[in-house]
Amino acid sequence: MFIQESNDGEKNKDVLLYQLMQKYGSELKRIAYLYVNDKVECEDIIQEVFISCYQNLDQFRNGASYKTWLIRITINKCKDNRKRWSIKNLIFKPEIAPLNTSQSSENEYIQQHNSDEIIEQIASLSGKYKEVLILYYYQEMNMKEISDVLNISINTVKSRLLRGKDALKRNLERGSKLE
Repeated sequence: MFIQESNDGEKNKDVLLYQLMQKYGSELKRIAYLYVNDKVECEDIIQEVFISCYQNLDQFRNGASYKTWLIRITINKCKDNRKRWSIKNLIFKPEIAPLNTSQSSENEYIQQHNSDEIIEQIASLSGKYKEVLILYYYQEMNMKEISDVLNISINTVKSRLLRGKDALKRNLERGSKLE
Protein backbone atom coordinates (compact mmCIF):
# COMPACT_ATOMS: atom_id res chain seq x y z
CA MET A 1 0.00 0.00 0.00
CA PHE A 2 1.00 3.61 -0.22
CA ILE A 3 2.77 5.47 2.56
CA GLN A 4 0.91 7.83 4.84
CA GLU A 5 1.83 11.43 5.59
CA SER A 6 4.00 11.96 8.67
CA ASN A 7 6.37 14.53 10.17
CA ASP A 8 8.89 13.91 7.41
CA GLY A 9 6.45 15.13 4.71
CA GLU A 10 8.93 15.85 1.88
CA LYS A 11 10.62 12.45 2.14
CA ASN A 12 7.24 10.70 2.26
CA LYS A 13 6.10 12.78 -0.70
CA ASP A 14 9.13 11.60 -2.68
CA VAL A 15 8.51 7.98 -1.71
CA LEU A 16 4.81 8.23 -2.54
CA LEU A 17 5.59 9.74 -5.95
CA TYR A 18 8.04 6.92 -6.63
CA GLN A 19 5.40 4.34 -5.66
CA LEU A 20 2.80 5.98 -7.90
CA MET A 21 5.25 6.08 -10.81
CA GLN A 22 6.08 2.40 -10.36
CA LYS A 23 2.47 1.30 -10.01
CA TYR A 24 0.74 3.48 -12.64
CA GLY A 25 3.46 4.78 -14.96
CA SER A 26 3.03 2.15 -17.68
CA GLU A 27 -0.77 2.44 -17.70
CA LEU A 28 -0.64 6.23 -17.91
CA LYS A 29 1.93 6.05 -20.68
CA ARG A 30 -0.34 3.74 -22.64
CA ILE A 31 -3.28 6.13 -22.25
CA ALA A 32 -1.16 9.08 -23.35
CA TYR A 33 0.20 7.16 -26.32
CA LEU A 34 -3.26 6.14 -27.47
CA TYR A 35 -4.33 9.75 -27.16
CA VAL A 36 -1.43 11.44 -29.01
CA ASN A 37 0.06 8.57 -31.09
CA ASP A 38 3.61 9.79 -30.61
CA LYS A 39 6.15 8.12 -28.34
CA VAL A 40 8.19 11.25 -27.57
CA GLU A 41 5.14 13.41 -26.90
CA CYS A 42 3.71 10.62 -24.75
CA GLU A 43 6.83 10.52 -22.59
CA ASP A 44 6.80 14.31 -22.22
CA ILE A 45 3.16 14.21 -21.16
CA ILE A 46 3.82 11.52 -18.55
CA GLN A 47 6.69 13.58 -17.17
CA GLU A 48 4.34 16.56 -16.90
CA VAL A 49 1.72 14.35 -15.22
CA PHE A 50 4.11 13.27 -12.47
CA ILE A 51 5.45 16.81 -11.99
CA SER A 52 1.87 18.01 -11.55
CA CYS A 53 1.16 15.06 -9.26
CA TYR A 54 4.16 15.89 -7.07
CA GLN A 55 3.21 19.57 -6.88
CA ASN A 56 -0.37 18.74 -5.89
CA LEU A 57 0.07 15.70 -3.62
CA ASP A 58 -0.67 17.85 -0.58
CA GLN A 59 -4.06 18.72 -2.06
CA PHE A 60 -5.12 15.13 -2.80
CA ARG A 61 -8.18 14.44 -0.64
CA ASN A 62 -8.70 10.69 -1.07
CA GLY A 63 -12.11 11.42 -2.62
CA ALA A 64 -10.94 9.30 -5.52
CA SER A 65 -8.21 6.72 -5.87
CA TYR A 66 -4.72 7.74 -6.90
CA LYS A 67 -5.28 5.86 -10.16
CA THR A 68 -8.42 7.81 -11.01
CA TRP A 69 -6.73 11.09 -10.10
CA LEU A 70 -3.66 10.32 -12.22
CA ILE A 71 -5.74 9.23 -15.22
CA ARG A 72 -7.69 12.48 -15.02
CA ILE A 73 -4.43 14.47 -14.94
CA THR A 74 -3.10 12.44 -17.89
CA ILE A 75 -6.18 13.06 -20.02
CA ASN A 76 -6.09 16.77 -19.22
CA LYS A 77 -2.40 16.97 -20.14
CA CYS A 78 -3.16 15.12 -23.40
CA LYS A 79 -5.92 17.60 -24.18
CA ASP A 80 -3.59 20.52 -23.45
CA ASN A 81 -1.01 18.95 -25.72
CA ARG A 82 -3.52 18.60 -28.56
CA LYS A 83 -4.54 22.25 -28.23
CA ARG A 84 -1.07 23.54 -29.03
CA TRP A 85 -1.03 24.86 -32.58
CA SER A 86 2.21 23.13 -33.49
CA ILE A 87 0.74 19.75 -32.64
CA LYS A 88 -2.43 20.36 -34.67
CA ASN A 89 -0.37 20.88 -37.80
CA LEU A 90 1.43 17.54 -37.61
CA ILE A 91 0.13 14.14 -38.64
CA PHE A 92 1.35 11.31 -36.44
CA LYS A 93 1.81 7.79 -37.64
CA PRO A 94 1.12 5.26 -34.92
CA GLU A 95 3.90 2.83 -34.12
CA ILE A 96 2.85 -0.54 -32.78
CA ALA A 97 5.34 -3.35 -32.76
CA PRO A 98 3.95 -6.57 -34.22
CA LEU A 99 3.56 -9.44 -31.82
CA ASN A 100 6.00 -12.30 -32.16
CA THR A 101 3.63 -15.11 -33.10
CA SER A 102 3.71 -18.06 -35.44
CA GLN A 103 1.24 -16.47 -37.87
CA SER A 104 2.10 -16.22 -41.53
CA SER A 105 3.72 -13.00 -42.72
CA GLU A 106 0.57 -12.17 -44.66
CA ASN A 107 -1.64 -12.56 -41.58
CA GLU A 108 0.78 -10.52 -39.49
CA TYR A 109 0.72 -7.75 -42.09
CA ILE A 110 -3.08 -7.73 -42.21
CA GLN A 111 -3.35 -7.72 -38.41
CA GLN A 112 -0.80 -4.89 -38.12
CA HIS A 113 -2.56 -2.90 -40.85
CA ASN A 114 -5.93 -3.32 -39.11
CA SER A 115 -4.49 -2.38 -35.73
CA ASP A 116 -2.78 0.70 -37.18
CA GLU A 117 -5.98 1.75 -38.91
CA ILE A 118 -8.08 1.35 -35.76
CA ILE A 119 -5.63 3.43 -33.72
CA GLU A 120 -5.47 6.04 -36.47
CA GLN A 121 -9.26 6.22 -36.61
CA ILE A 122 -9.56 6.47 -32.81
CA ALA A 123 -7.00 9.29 -32.90
CA SER A 124 -9.12 11.14 -35.48
CA LEU A 125 -12.27 11.06 -33.32
CA SER A 126 -13.46 13.94 -31.21
CA GLY A 127 -11.76 14.06 -27.80
CA LYS A 128 -14.94 13.24 -25.89
CA TYR A 129 -15.38 9.98 -27.81
CA LYS A 130 -11.68 9.14 -27.94
CA GLU A 131 -11.17 9.36 -24.18
CA VAL A 132 -14.17 7.13 -23.41
CA LEU A 133 -13.11 4.50 -25.99
CA ILE A 134 -9.53 4.47 -24.70
CA LEU A 135 -10.60 4.10 -21.08
CA TYR A 136 -13.21 1.44 -21.85
CA TYR A 137 -11.32 -0.75 -24.33
CA TYR A 138 -7.64 -0.15 -23.60
CA GLN A 139 -7.80 0.48 -19.84
CA GLU A 140 -10.71 -1.94 -19.37
CA MET A 141 -12.46 0.45 -17.01
CA ASN A 142 -16.16 0.04 -16.30
CA MET A 143 -18.66 2.84 -16.86
CA LYS A 144 -18.64 3.92 -13.21
CA GLU A 145 -14.85 4.25 -13.22
CA ILE A 146 -14.93 6.23 -16.47
CA SER A 147 -17.63 8.44 -14.98
CA ASP A 148 -15.40 9.12 -11.97
CA VAL A 149 -12.28 9.78 -14.03
CA LEU A 150 -13.97 12.15 -16.48
CA ASN A 151 -16.33 13.66 -13.90
CA ILE A 152 -19.39 13.02 -16.08
CA SER A 153 -22.57 11.02 -15.51
CA ILE A 154 -22.78 7.32 -16.32
CA ASN A 155 -25.47 8.07 -18.91
CA THR A 156 -23.09 10.48 -20.63
CA VAL A 157 -20.42 7.76 -20.62
CA LYS A 158 -22.89 5.30 -22.20
CA SER A 159 -23.94 7.84 -24.82
CA ARG A 160 -20.36 8.79 -25.73
CA LEU A 161 -19.31 5.15 -25.86
CA LEU A 162 -22.17 4.27 -28.20
CA ARG A 163 -21.64 7.31 -30.43
CA GLY A 164 -17.88 6.84 -30.42
CA LYS A 165 -18.21 3.19 -31.49
CA ASP A 166 -20.63 4.22 -34.25
CA ALA A 167 -18.29 6.95 -35.48
CA LEU A 168 -15.34 4.56 -35.38
CA LYS A 169 -17.31 1.95 -37.33
CA ARG A 170 -18.36 4.51 -39.97
CA ASN A 171 -14.78 5.76 -40.34
CA LEU A 172 -13.39 2.24 -40.66
CA GLU A 173 -16.02 1.27 -43.23
CA ARG A 174 -15.37 4.44 -45.20
CA GLY A 175 -11.62 3.77 -45.09
CA SER A 176 -11.96 0.23 -46.43
CA LYS A 177 -14.06 1.43 -49.37
CA LEU A 178 -11.32 3.81 -50.46
CA GLU A 179 -8.73 1.06 -50.89
